Amino acid sequence: MSMPQVQIKERLFSSLPPTLNHSYIEEIRATIAENGAKIIVLDDDPTGTQCVHDTTVLTSWEQAILCSILEESSPAAFILTNTRSMKPNDAAELNAELLVNLQVASAETGRNFVLVSRSDSTLRGYFPLETDVLSQTLSIPIDATLIVPAFMAGGRYTINAIHYVAEGENLIPVGETPFAQDSAFGYTHSDLRAWISEKTGGRVQVDDVATITLSDLRVNGIETVTEKLMSLQDGCYCVVDAIDEHDLEVLVLSILHAEQKGKIFLYRSAASFAALRAGITLRPLLTSAELLTNRVGGGLVVVGSYVPKSSQQLEHLLKHTNHYRVEVQVSKLLDNTTQQAEIQRIVESSLPLLKAGATVIIYTSRNLVTGDTAARSLDIGNRVSESLVTITESLCPHTRFLVAKGGITSSDLATKALAVKQARVLGQILPGIPVWELGTDATAPDMVYVVFPGNVGDVDTLTQAVEKLATAVETEGLV
Repeated sequence: MSMPQVQIKERLFSSLPPTLNHSYIEEIRATIAENGAKIIVLDDDPTGTQCVHDTTVLTSWEQAILCSILEESSPAAFILTNTRSMKPNDAAELNAELLVNLQVASAETGRNFVLVSRSDSTLRGYFPLETDVLSQTLSIPIDATLIVPAFMAGGRYTINAIHYVAEGENLIPVGETPFAQDSAFGYTHSDLRAWISEKTGGRVQVDDVATITLSDLRVNGIETVTEKLMSLQDGCYCVVDAIDEHDLEVLVLSILHAEQKGKIFLYRSAASFAALRAGITLRPLLTSAELLTNRVGGGLVVVGSYVPKSSQQLEHLLKHTNHYRVEVQVSKLLDNTTQQAEIQRIVESSLPLLKAGATVIIYTSRNLVTGDTAARSLDIGNRVSESLVTITESLCPHTRFLVAKGGITSSDLATKALAVKQARVLGQILPGIPVWELGTDATAPDMVYVVFPGNVGDVDTLTQAVEKLATAVETEGLV
């Protein structure tokens, strides 16, 4: 198998079969309504809500809560598991426990469900561990697990089974990006068939992975794609190409037809597929007026992500705005003798500013500290995240909006600092960047909470988001 090459995006896209102009979304919604099954998205960090709106997000999975969610008429719900921050055994136990509870709730309410295991569009996360546990825990055997990592809003495309990350005018094979060097979830392959074989330790051979290509989706159409899906069996894997939402619409309608004929699928996908499988399409970006709430106080930006794009975006924000900024010295957080003093310093310097209505940027020092093993690196990351939680807990009563930069950071701040049990996804402030409205049970009710993924956007996207929020506050005369 030859190594994938960097491609010029416009040139490669122009060589592909043309996209379909016809939308199947109304047929998808009608079929979903007829079927009645609820799409349950298990999200390994909060960024999976990147493509939905007016959708419930849960951070707990007690049977009573799951029953209430299944009884709602809405087509989908997201459950934030945050497993990407956990050790493997803990992630496995959580998935099994959640699914057992979900199956009991389904039996009690009489409503079926379809599982989507949503993870990172750059392939970081517990695969195949999570899908293995889910397939083993399900009460019925699955025919196949579909791998659909395309995420158009973030510039992630799959072509001929090769997954690419857009950088400017180029498409970079994902295995050649910094994401593939992740200390906990690294890999070497960009061809998803070889990636599956790599991640399964050779249990699955490259030639045993099925594919659904752009030609299938764009030229052959729904009948052919449905036939391919009907041929999948015995828990195999199938990789799906996609470079726009129309591709995913053809896929989803074909899936619905196959499921109507009795096929059972499990899905490992990025945010784009998770939304369309529930019949949810992108809405216009949120306006400044839609970002206003009744809360008072300043704006808080917490940057914990260390991926290169986050550091570049942070640098742009600091250079091009005059907001207050406070750097957290990670080395002091990792030292038992200085951790509490460093936390106290950050809180005491930030609190008066927030009370005065200012916007404060709190960010971790940019020298990434890793351990000598994946487990040790997770421990270090969790220690830093726990410190950011403590800081945010002290500041959130005087915070009107909060931008959390990074998947694990945004998850921990939501569940631990803000005690979110349930939230509503309002939409997106910018492409691929979801905004939650926190419920009344949170420690900061009605707060506008921006879940900003570490790996999404251009160099100025964080600056755009913060300025959009700050301008909304200033326009209302609160600053």
